[in-house]
Amino acid sequence: MTSAAIEYPNVVSEEEWLSARRELLVKEKELTRARDRLSEERRKLPWVRVEKNYIFETVDGKKNLAELFGSNSQLILYHFMWRHELGEGCVGCSFLSDHIDGANLHLAHHDVSFVVASRAPLWILQAFKERMGWKFSWVSSQNSDFNFDYHVSFTPKQLASGQVYYNYETTKASIDELPGTSVFYKNQTGEIFHTYSSYARGGEDAIGAYMFLDITPLGRNENGPRADMGDWLKHHDRYEPMPSPATPACCSSLEARH
Repeated sequence: MTSAAIEYPNVVSEEEWLSARRELLVKEKELTRARDRLSEERRKLPWVRVEKNYIFETVDGKKNLAELFGSNSQLILYHFMWRHELGEGCVGCSFLSDHIDGANLHLAHHDVSFVVASRAPLWILQAFKERMGWKFSWVSSQNSDFNFDYHVSFTPKQLASGQVYYNYETTKASIDELPGTSVFYKNQTGEIFHTYSSYARGGEDAIGAYMFLDITPLGRNENGPRADMGDWLKHHDRYEPMPSPATPACCSSLEARH
């Protein structure tokens, strides 16, 4: 990707920079504390008992929602947006999924299972997973109401109406699937509770690459016609090779020209 031109701010002395940096640090700490308070409020949200017996297709056969927990009491389920019209996974969902495996090594040791679900045939999902080199568990919700009940898939009738329910409001949509994350808890008697769901930009905090970009001078630098989806973003196996730095000609190569 070619870096965009940057309009330089004031160039100042080290002392002036340090003063400005300390002012920003105060705001960064305020944001960190606010985030801690928000996370505490999130954990205090009421729960909803999951009554429906959802069935998923997995590489180990059919499993219900309870079985996706494995031996853990907590389950994070990412609603991966499958692009039926393109025959591949959403670029944005793939970007987030590139960050799952590293975190999953730690989540598994902290009573949390992580599963990705999509409304597409399992063999198609597994082929795409192999192409991308991912290790996480990816299941098919194609033959259940799961995607529709958690408001990440929409029926032709809903799309035809021009209005769908997504991210806790009625909004417009021209595509039959959108992304999201849902969290569940299973108690010792096997009861399952839906504790949290987020949609749209709610999943950005899981994208470490964005967090790194946010501390750079150019930031995310998403200024193209698809800036809302990341105009620079591609599946990680479709980036063009980075150009090699120019190598100065050595004496022998110069001599060979004469």
